[in-house]
Amino acid sequence: MTEESRIIYPLDSRPPPGRAVVLGLQHVLTMFGATVSVPLLFGPALWPVDDPSDAVARQVQMENIATLISSVMLCSGLATLIQATFGSRLPIIQGVSFSFLTAFFTIIASVGAAGGDGAMMMRYIAGAILVGAAIEIFIGFSGLMGWLRRFLSPVVVGPVIMLIGLALFQHGAPKAGTHWPTAGLTIVLVILFSLVLSRKNRLFQLFPILMAVLIACGVCWACSASGTFGPTHPAYVNLSTVEHARWLRANPADVVFPWGLPKFQLGFIVAVLAGYMASMIESFGDYHACSQMAGGGDPSPKQISRGIGCEGIGCALTGLFGGFSSTSYSENIGLIGLTKVGSRYVVQIAGVILVLLGLFGKFGAIAAAIPGPVVGGLYCALFGLISAVGIQQLARADLKSDRNLFIAGFSLFMGLSLPAYFLAVADPADIAAGKTLALYHPTGESLLARLPAGLSGVIVSIGSTGMAVGAIIGIILDNLIPGTPQERGLVPTKRD
Repeated sequence: MTEESRIIYPLDSRPPPGRAVVLGLQHVLTMFGATVSVPLLFGPALWPVDDPSDAVARQVQMENIATLISSVMLCSGLATLIQATFGSRLPIIQGVSFSFLTAFFTIIASVGAAGGDGAMMMRYIAGAILVGAAIEIFIGFSGLMGWLRRFLSPVVVGPVIMLIGLALFQHGAPKAGTHWPTAGLTIVLVILFSLVLSRKNRLFQLFPILMAVLIACGVCWACSASGTFGPTHPAYVNLSTVEHARWLRANPADVVFPWGLPKFQLGFIVAVLAGYMASMIESFGDYHACSQMAGGGDPSPKQISRGIGCEGIGCALTGLFGGFSSTSYSENIGLIGLTKVGSRYVVQIAGVILVLLGLFGKFGAIAAAIPGPVVGGLYCALFGLISAVGIQQLARADLKSDRNLFIAGFSLFMGLSLPAYFLAVADPADIAAGKTLALYHPTGESLLARLPAGLSGVIVSIGSTGMAVGAIIGIILDNLIPGTPQERGLVPTKRD
């Protein structure tokens, strides 16, 4: 049975409106945890509260974080609509990219050291995002990214896709492990609904994630209401953010440049460009994984070029509306493989839902109240599927070739090992302060200490991103070491 025949709703299909809305909501729930985690991660650094008993400072922090969450939702929704409608036209969600975390922490630490507040930090972040977005738009619509496709064989693409899934390990069990009973319930429900009951009833095949989340959250809410889970419990349903969120962000000043006009600094821009590079490489792999999951085969060079170009437009909108840089979301590709729903129409509806969540602040805050262990359980159930697609892609090359096995294995190992090294020895805040830099000389002197802060940030950003490391190593080795097109998987074989 072919991949296309197993897809319930292929790329160009339009499920019934009611069903499509629920399927779209399922995509939103899948990406929500990762997307909201970034504002929650940066919020305390942007608006620190020195004294926990200072109610006024805590109130200000909560209000700013709520605004940041709404901005991120709005930007993700607009970027998703643009991508699914005009870009790659694949059913791929756009959300906050983790490739930029190092660069953004560098900006926050540097501006904070100079006495700047959270709004000032966000203005510098917006400036760097806008410049990087312009460059990404050029790379995409110039056809450069699509042209590079000829240098990327399955020997390169396979490990990159595998790294997309494997690199998310830190968001799986560590998050689920905050309360394994809740996460375990979520995992069991996803497996039960999607792989067992789905064989008997299509309802379970279409909505396994939604039903699993609703049941798990219902159990958590009941335990929270009864006092079984206290306010400090990881699975406690905390609705306090809802109280601080506004119903409607109707004032244009609250939506467009909510933190003020962008500010620009060359060092910050260079550091953010490294994030863009990693993001584009990750998106390249995402396009292949998503298209394969949706039964569309390999994306064409024009699709890749349009996708990267429209991704740049989406990032420009995040700079405009006060969010963080967006990229293609690997989390939702796993959902496509699980539900066999590859309709771009469904993802367009998900984009509309995200826009509404961004404009109606309280609804976004309610969705953000999903307990962390439930989100962690979803991640454990979904992320492995992405890596499996990478294995499928690699299998298109000759796996009896020692050349291919070495290149793929070395790229995959270094894509996991090198980021672990960088993340172990280089803290983003310390990098900005010139304290702890990676790549030490035997004498103990940092080799990066002699470099400009922006350039050292670029090296650390690339080195700490598994997809970038794997892609760079794979591209170099695969194009330098001799190999026939058939061996590299660039032409169909008898097995295909």
